[in-house]
Amino acid sequence: MKYIVLLGRILYSAIFILAAMDHFSQPAIQHAENYGVPLASLLVPLSGIIGLVGGLSIMIGYKARYGAWLLVIFLVPITLTMHPFWGIEDPIQASLQRVMFIKNISILGAALLITYFGSGPLSVDKKHS
Repeated sequence: MKYIVLLGRILYSAIFILAAMDHFSQPAIQHAENYGVPLASLLVPLSGIIGLVGGLSIMIGYKARYGAWLLVIFLVPITLTMHPFWGIEDPIQASLQRVMFIKNISILGAALLITYFGSGPLSVDKKHS
């Protein structure tokens, strides 16, 4: 069973680790600017760093509770600013953004669970407990 927890941490972290580099691209910064994100050229790359550090922390299980709090800090503003389905008139785009919003809420729930339960077995944190 301990391998299932490790696999879960790896799979959960993958979305943050794999997406981190995109946060340094001009298209991602422009996309955020289009949604009205202030200081997007600073905040979008910063969000990439936060997501990467939080994701790596959880994946390897080192200070995973802190890493999960980083992901909470990452997810709350991004979910609210980048997926405002309630203000989109095009029904297809509104539906897409609603799905993305709900996905982020689900991911946020998992991050909150990690803030409470920690990294579990087969982690760096467990070796220091």
